[in-house]
Amino acid sequence: MSLPSLRWPRTHALLAWYFVAVWGSGFIATKIALQHAAPLTFLSIRFAFGIVCLIPFVWLTRPLWPVSRAEFAHVVVAGLLMHAVHLGGSHYTQYLGLSAGITSVLLCIQPLITALIAARWLNEKLAPPQWLGIAAGLAGVTLIVWHKIDVREASIGSLIAVTISLIGVTAGSLYQRAFCPRVDLRAAALVQFAAVFVVLAPLALVFEDNTVRWSWALVGALLYLVIFASLLGVSAWHTLLRHGAATRVTSLIYFTPVFAIVPEFLWFGITPSAVSWAGIVMTCAGVALVAWRHAPAIDPQNTIQKQ
Repeated sequence: MSLPSLRWPRTHALLAWYFVAVWGSGFIATKIALQHAAPLTFLSIRFAFGIVCLIPFVWLTRPLWPVSRAEFAHVVVAGLLMHAVHLGGSHYTQYLGLSAGITSVLLCIQPLITALIAARWLNEKLAPPQWLGIAAGLAGVTLIVWHKIDVREASIGSLIAVTISLIGVTAGSLYQRAFCPRVDLRAAALVQFAAVFVVLAPLALVFEDNTVRWSWALVGALLYLVIFASLLGVSAWHTLLRHGAATRVTSLIYFTPVFAIVPEFLWFGITPSAVSWAGIVMTCAGVALVAWRHAPAIDPQNTIQKQ
């Protein structure tokens, strides 16, 4: 996707803030949706609706398709990791009781994981502030998880789910970085949405009861996640990439929990405890140190699949 030509840096900043805002607030839309349908069932509906929205757009814009079977396979694998594994895990994290705000914080550390992998296996050097950021971020997550277990707000199932989600988004971003660096995002989105639907729909039929309690709240959440997050969010990100402003998003990543925690308080009356706030501040500060100084450690493609 693309947007009109950008002329002013202020427009870049607005697009970057939009992307980060819809990423963070997408956790609240997910929380609302999961009150009406089980995770895999909702994701199947979401991707089916996404395919319906993408088909006419792709037909009109005529994107470049993968040129070989190998490239096509790489696009599918990256999509399954970033959409099926990542979103499946994050949806089940909330479905099993962890709040949207805490889920967003735990998934916010993905840049820290990516930076560690890049330093260990991709020969990317980290500056001392970045190592401090990694230590602070992981310490903050440890504090949050320990506290949630201590007060019995986090089950083993939810922690396993969020771990699977982190593995999916990290592996998917690195995989796409290595094997799909120049893929047309419009064609890739349709291919990946179709592949994810083919995988998740049968799993939903087998493992979930498929009950969907349709309501205006569910429809609103679905429209928000597909149109404003997946489609317009991808459009904003792709435009920023084309105009060399991707670093604006990576430098704002640590603000995403705010866009989950504040709406969750306003909508559901849920607010983190003092211990959780301490962990949130430590985690966001750690991500800030890593992302602000080392934007290349975060793959420009990885956040597209978050919502």
